[in-house]
Amino acid sequence: MRVALFTDTFLPDVNGVAKTLGRWTRFLESKDVACKVFAPTSMTEGDNDPFRVERFYSIPFLLYPECRLAIPNPLNVRKSLHAFQPTIIHCATPFNLGLFGLHHARKHKTPLVASYHTHFDQYLSHYKIPWVEPTLWKYMQWFHQSCQKVYVPSKSTMEHLQDKGLSHLEIWSRGVDAERFQPIVDRKSVLGTYGVDPAKFVMLYVGRLAPEKSVEVALDSFHALPATIREDCHLIIAGDGPSSGILRECYGGDPRVTFTGFVQGTQLAELYAAADVFLFPSATETFGNVVLESMASGTTVIGAAAGGVQDTIEHEVTGLLCPSGDVAAFTQAIVRLYESLETRYRLAFAGREFALRQSWDHIFNRLLTSYEEVVYRTSANPSQMHANRMIR
Repeated sequence: MRVALFTDTFLPDVNGVAKTLGRWTRFLESKDVACKVFAPTSMTEGDNDPFRVERFYSIPFLLYPECRLAIPNPLNVRKSLHAFQPTIIHCATPFNLGLFGLHHARKHKTPLVASYHTHFDQYLSHYKIPWVEPTLWKYMQWFHQSCQKVYVPSKSTMEHLQDKGLSHLEIWSRGVDAERFQPIVDRKSVLGTYGVDPAKFVMLYVGRLAPEKSVEVALDSFHALPATIREDCHLIIAGDGPSSGILRECYGGDPRVTFTGFVQGTQLAELYAAADVFLFPSATETFGNVVLESMASGTTVIGAAAGGVQDTIEHEVTGLLCPSGDVAAFTQAIVRLYESLETRYRLAFAGREFALRQSWDHIFNRLLTSYEEVVYRTSANPSQMHANRMIR
């Protein structure tokens, strides 16, 4: 099998999609499956593999500036694909680069699959352009109609896409590295790095600082705590993004709120484990990798009862869910966990147990099997076999 992967974000970019696809390509290579990635130029410093990843000039994407829209040379793409001879094409984006993958698959009758990673339709209202949504969904239906499979990260995402008229949907869930994200940590040392008193009840948000993430819900919930409790608490906001400036301006004057900026690697894993509670109010997630990372770190999660987050958290079992945007509900959940160590430990333990069962190898083996089924069904189709012979 030879896999051509088209994506608008890839390592060394630091986001859930790039990390997941990076893990996937490394898994494929460990199984001796050849893989060629077509991705935009990255603005992030880090290791690039010029033999595995073909990069193209790119510009920032309107709804997600950290992701790039590639502007590739069609001739170069065709030459590269002709030399690589993929047996399956995977489009992890429906935009510019994904169109090249779609065109090649149609022209050469190559099996085609796609993966859906971002609810861009739910971003539109946050960016004041909701009128774009009908056009976006017409395009998404057109793009995905040729795909033998469309992989989605959660049950709620599958239901959302089914309602929008997409078909051939299959869940490709997410895993977590439970050796990196684990509960053992020097809390005093980690929190001391950020000037946070380890004696405080520490709440943590990790993620992009952007309108669609509803970070202000976490901040407003913190400030809505009863004064006697709030004095004993500290909120850490770890991340960066387009809302960073306005959030710092509005909330950064409180000495009990710390903005760390972007954090990754070991520092991030330790920060999860050092916190008492993880707050994640985003209602636009297709999955929410940070929720699973927090669970693996033994930190109780309070999340929005929406999107992929509600598929990861089982309310009152592995964490707490609150109606999206409901500051009062988030505040009440914080107070409850502050006052009940038993509840916090019970949810944290169950969350950790759940995370330990989310093995990347198990998830990736299922996806590889799905790939193989798509390729087999195509090659077993007599008319398809004839078309492939004609092209060769």
